[in-house]
Amino acid sequence: MLKGRTPLLIAIGLGLLAGAVAYGSLRAKEREVRDGWNLVPVLVAAEDLEEGSVLSFEMIAKSRIPEQFVTGSVVRPEYAESVIGQRVIVPMRAGDPILWSQFETARSLDRLSPAIMKKGRAITVSVNEKSSVGGWIRPNDHVDVIGSIRDPNTQEIVTLTLLQNVLVLATGKSMGTGGGLPADGPRGYGDLSLLVLPEEAEILVLAQELGSLTFVLRNPEELDVEEDRGRATIGTLLTGERSKALRQLRYQTIQVIRGSAGTAERSGIVGAP
Repeated sequence: MLKGRTPLLIAIGLGLLAGAVAYGSLRAKEREVRDGWNLVPVLVAAEDLEEGSVLSFEMIAKSRIPEQFVTGSVVRPEYAESVIGQRVIVPMRAGDPILWSQFETARSLDRLSPAIMKKGRAITVSVNEKSSVGGWIRPNDHVDVIGSIRDPNTQEIVTLTLLQNVLVLATGKSMGTGGGLPADGPRGYGDLSLLVLPEEAEILVLAQELGSLTFVLRNPEELDVEEDRGRATIGTLLTGERSKALRQLRYQTIQVIRGSAGTAERSGIVGAP
């Protein structure tokens, strides 16, 4: 009788053991996924704020965001009194985290590292006025990075978007703590410091060695990216097929986003070929 039960008991024991192993594996995977996503308290704007607003207690609130997105540049609730009465130098929307660099009286950081998110990397790339939108790129702006390199197989120049929606940490030595652009126009700088992933830093280093980089300024509220942006070659310019398709897309998107049909008509866009 005992012999007859032995295989069943062994099977039950093995099943329980397999279940325990699977449960332990799932819990370990859950902990791995949650790592860095613990919510920590920060200060956020309680309402939409215009540039030049002087903060009061009614304008700020507490919120929680994942720990991995909290750097030394984010204001914690315990420092609320330090920002009350200060004037912000950028417009803010309700719910936006409050940063030390957003105040007129903020002091320049002597270290860039506190502004780098965990698992991110800062890399500096050389620019000139032409490659940096005439020098109008500023800290906390978002840019796309376009590379122009020579194809080793065809020896023709190829231009393509390497990275999209990249955060600018600093322009030259400026980290955005000043009171805005000088009255006589854009500020001068010879390099940009970008917040990227380690693998993206490798792409930028190689691209700089093989060709040139150009930085395209984005609207701060446009966060989406395109999976396939294609590339431009000499053939693209000569055939004009891609330019024609993109022209139609530009009429349908950018102009619609900018304003009404009346505005489009006045600018000569509507009805364009």
